[in-house]
Amino acid sequence: MKTLGQVGKLVAAVLMATLAACSTPQRPVSTGNAATQGTYKVGKPYQVNGIWYYPHEDLSYDETGIASWYGEAFNGKRTADGEVFDLSGLSAAHHTLALPTIVQVTNLENGRSLTLRVNDRGPFAHGRIIDVSRRAAQLLGFERQGTAKVRVRVLETETIEAQGVARHNGTDEAQAAPIVVAQAAPRTQVDAQPLSALPGSSAAPPPLPTQAPPAVLHPAPPVVAAVEPVLLGNVTIGAAKPAAQIYVQAGAFSQVDNASRVKDRIASLGAVQVSGVRVNGANLFRVRLGPVPSVEEADRLLAKVMAAGLSDARIVVD
Repeated sequence: MKTLGQVGKLVAAVLMATLAACSTPQRPVSTGNAATQGTYKVGKPYQVNGIWYYPHEDLSYDETGIASWYGEAFNGKRTADGEVFDLSGLSAAHHTLALPTIVQVTNLENGRSLTLRVNDRGPFAHGRIIDVSRRAAQLLGFERQGTAKVRVRVLETETIEAQGVARHNGTDEAQAAPIVVAQAAPRTQVDAQPLSALPGSSAAPPPLPTQAPPAVLHPAPPVVAAVEPVLLGNVTIGAAKPAAQIYVQAGAFSQVDNASRVKDRIASLGAVQVSGVRVNGANLFRVRLGPVPSVEEADRLLAKVMAAGLSDARIVVD
């Protein structure tokens, strides 16, 4: 049997614990596994910072470009498909891929690859192709530098499985984080916008005919050594590709005349190349500026190309 003194000490301890809990900031937590909470979502076209994005299903997505990461400001908040963002988890944001999608992200500068769950929209800094969680950036080795040259590839089987679970949860987008700030008519392919006049010119050039979909780059997979890959948690270490160059791609066209017109249009911005490439059985002519020595310089050059009326321009790594 406890004495009055013991009871008093017990009450005091409980009060102190209660006060401590009340004074400690609590991070929002999810109930259950976040990966089972989201609903399947493609979404309508949306506009951010003057740029239109057109979400769609794409199990063959395979592109290179610049990755960035996000963390504290979004921790504990809902993602675009209704999951809860955890900066210490392995997730990512993409402009247009259906949610969720499972991707393999490879840091071309050090050869590290990581499988991530795309469950959010972003990044909305021009020239970035994917935004990963802080933990993912740590494992991929670019948290401190902030950006990295990467290859992003959809894992088809894993994506179908993840989307099957999400479809079972529903396709109601009511709980998704709102990002649509304007309306646009959906389109089935990327079409060229009429080119606005360059500064100082008296009239805009005639509009271009429909532009071919942007060339989907399929760089050769990293050459893997004969030994088994080294595993660091969920990270696979392969061959790095530090010599990969950064370019600003103004567009990819099915007609070489259209590519030549765009080349002439942006010739004053730097060295412009027109090169042929075959994608999905079709010949395309891509127009690129570069190579560019740094991500910062690529950002500045991209802004100039977009200001010249080429709103579908992007940064690529090859």
